[in-house]
Amino acid sequence: MTPVIWRNADARDAEALAYLGAATFMATFAFDHPGQPMMEHLRQEHSAEYYAAALRDPAIDILLGETPLGAPIGYAMVTPPSHPALQQEGDIELKRIYLLGPWQGNGNGKDLLDRVFEVTEKRRAKRLLLSVYEKNVRTIGFYARAGFGAIGETVFMVGPVPFRDLVYARNMG
Repeated sequence: MTPVIWRNADARDAEALAYLGAATFMATFAFDHPGQPMMEHLRQEHSAEYYAAALRDPAIDILLGETPLGAPIGYAMVTPPSHPALQQEGDIELKRIYLLGPWQGNGNGKDLLDRVFEVTEKRRAKRLLLSVYEKNVRTIGFYARAGFGAIGETVFMVGPVPFRDLVYARNMG
């Protein structure tokens, strides 16, 4: 397997994150998300402009994984929490974490999540939140093995189409 080099993303990475975000979102959710709403979601939530704005925000950390030749293969985005009814003082959120298929199942996901935990500690967060699509069984198992537990649910919109996400939390430190 081609090794992964992890680093903090910077302003030059917006376009790579947009391509990677769109590719991984489609690969993960195309099985039951309608095409046109998905395209609308990708245009809005996975554009280079979206990632450029996120990279300028000092409250957001984006970790980027690349091959030794610089091809992007995975990323994670840690943000302020977005679940007001479920969040507590000192929370932070893992907003996105994705790897291209060939890099899944080889310890790369755990490595990336460990790096997210380092960001969480650097930010002195007490708890890490995330939301996961209820039908993403493999990922739910991954989070359970990493010490996350369900605390509620939320609605995730893909264009005008609602999807039920489960909200998980993990106490830090």
